[in-house]
Amino acid sequence: MTTYSAGLRVSETMNLKLEHINSKRMLIKVKGKGQKDRYTPLSKRLLIELRSYYGKYRPKTYLFPSSFGKKKDQPLSYNTIRFVYEDARRTAGVNRGAGIHTLRHSFATHLLEAGYDIRKIQVLMGHTKLTTTMIYLHVSRETLSKIPSPLDLIDNKHAQKEDSSDDPNHKI
Repeated sequence: MTTYSAGLRVSETMNLKLEHINSKRMLIKVKGKGQKDRYTPLSKRLLIELRSYYGKYRPKTYLFPSSFGKKKDQPLSYNTIRFVYEDARRTAGVNRGAGIHTLRHSFATHLLEAGYDIRKIQVLMGHTKLTTTMIYLHVSRETLSKIPSPLDLIDNKHAQKEDSSDDPNHKI
């Protein structure tokens, strides 16, 4: 839920700390690739889940710590997060979306389909180049089918004048 709702890379999810969650501003501070910090939205639904999770587990440093012996105050490993994702995906009966990075692609695509500007999505994802963000965008066929042809956007009055021909030889 955290990875998808904030559009995080697995390494960013692993390294989230309690101090990165800003519930007053509803933002998550992300320590991104190349040590570049950025902010991404904190979902209201996620905040409810995180508060419940915190109440139950009381993590100390990392939001999602390892629970094994000497590594108790270390972040979960990539393999553990990947396993949790794959297990949840299979349990839910979802056949597509192998690989947890799919959640990051879905974050970008769903924001685009909801009408958000690609430049804002680029900033949320922490990409320097817009072309990198564009790789993440997979627009659904359903969304594409709702886009009208530019021809259909032309002033209808002009089109109706042209259409009122009484020419008997008019075939279409």
